[in-house]
Amino acid sequence: RLYLLKAARAQISASRGFCVKLLGAVDMSKKFLLPEQGQFYKANLHCHSTLSDGRLTLEQLKQAYRGQGYAIVAYTDHNRYAWHPELCDEGFLALAAYEIDINAPMEPGDYNHCRTYHLNFYDTDPQAQPAEKQANILAEQRYDCEYINAFIARMNRLGFLCCYNHPYWSLQTLDDYKNLRGLFAMEIYNHGCEIDGLYGYNPQVYDEMLRTGQRLGCLMTDDNHNFFPFGDPLCDSFGGFTMVKAAALTYPAVIAALKHGDYYASMGPELHGLWLEDGKLHVRCSPVEKIFVVTDGRDCYKHIARAGESLTEASFELTGKEAYIRVDCRDEKGLHACSRAYYAEELR
Repeated sequence: RLYLLKAARAQISASRGFCVKLLGAVDMSKKFLLPEQGQFYKANLHCHSTLSDGRLTLEQLKQAYRGQGYAIVAYTDHNRYAWHPELCDEGFLALAAYEIDINAPMEPGDYNHCRTYHLNFYDTDPQAQPAEKQANILAEQRYDCEYINAFIARMNRLGFLCCYNHPYWSLQTLDDYKNLRGLFAMEIYNHGCEIDGLYGYNPQVYDEMLRTGQRLGCLMTDDNHNFFPFGDPLCDSFGGFTMVKAAALTYPAVIAALKHGDYYASMGPELHGLWLEDGKLHVRCSPVEKIFVVTDGRDCYKHIARAGESLTEASFELTGKEAYIRVDCRDEKGLHACSRAYYAEELR
């Protein structure tokens, strides 16, 4: 009896070990690029209120965006850093932020032809060093990349994430942005700029920066000023957003997700899943007509739906030689959803 009992215990132990190994193998074969855990929160990370040149108050913006399913708004008023914790509740998070502009020399009154850097700064911890932050938020009007990088580095040290905004609207070229450093992301789409002049979508700029060795994510934003009422074709709200996948709707959790790159950017389509398994990249999304995987080279992997049909998933063989990939899904309306770039070490 003792022998049989010991044998049974050994068999159970071996079975458990086999199961652990098997589960471990399964876990190792599936690597999530967009995290499996957490919840997606819809965010507008570029917004102007009556504190600068917007037409709506802080509270009016909160109510309008909550009504459209948004849970996060970064109030990025021009050259005015502020946090509005009174707006925060269990269903809404206001991020402390602001936008600066640094203009090139121009002819008096000719801003129409003025090149400019616009940068958003998001505070990762608004309760830390508030006085020092307020004393350092303004930049000199020095249209010089070395100075601007030093300013970004200073704000990074104070706990800010920096986003490079709307390069086409800013009349900038590769020479202006290729040497920027200290960015966590750039706007790949700005809805206000699309309304202004059909120059809101900037995928080429994003790839140019990535191909010069920059490591940064991409956001889609509204940059809303609300000069026109909701529902008007010229209204600049609700056209570009970022879906942040965070453990909870709290300031630390959302900032952690932004830092880690746990988000995607969209004009409408949804990315439901993005993972690696068995040497393939797998994409799940809302119905779209095209799913593209853009790489650092000329090769672009793609699935395109037949006329009258749509796609909700696709898988792609990777060669292992990609320096980076990013996913771009486009629906029948021409609206895009974009992942950030994922780099070679993340694809192993």
